[in-house]
Amino acid sequence: MADDFLTRCINRLAIEYDGGVHVKHRLIRYHEFFVSRVEQGERVLDIGCGYGAVAYSLATQAGALVTGIDLNEDNIVKAQARFQHPNLSFVHGDARASLPSGAWDVVVLSNILEHLEHRVSFLADIQRRINPSRILIRLPMIDRDWRVPLRKELGLYYFSDPTHYTEYTKESFEQEMCEAGLTIRHIQYNWGELWAEVLAQE
Repeated sequence: MADDFLTRCINRLAIEYDGGVHVKHRLIRYHEFFVSRVEQGERVLDIGCGYGAVAYSLATQAGALVTGIDLNEDNIVKAQARFQHPNLSFVHGDARASLPSGAWDVVVLSNILEHLEHRVSFLADIQRRINPSRILIRLPMIDRDWRVPLRKELGLYYFSDPTHYTEYTKESFEQEMCEAGLTIRHIQYNWGELWAEVLAQE
């Protein structure tokens, strides 16, 4: 569809425009959401870190000890080349199968959950395996644009990415967090996205 083709072109040009990092990082300013919720010296695991931009902000601006893990080895190679800091490391791996060793205070999931089929079990597994004090989440909302229900009505694929298993409403997010045994401490909506801080239920 023409809309999908144009979106891919715009995203490619947006990365080139800001010298290799998508311009949305700067314009949406979502890094600030993560940085403001991490304390200096905390150990942070950024799952699905991509090419490392958020992880780098957490290491340099929050003073956290950050490890980024990503399933795509090319992403890790790019992250290691572009973002270097004493408090920052990147590893290639599948967080669903294995996690870097150590204790983690905070887990970051920035545009990750929508790519997973078994999200509730994944979140429960994170709590069981590393028991972070909190999880910081960013994800796309299904009601971000009027074209979404129109595409659905026309029988077209209506998620923003062909690798998405879901996109969220406020209600579906709250339901999933409840099923995963998590309590929402903070939630906000920006740019057609949901940003949240969640905790294990007492």
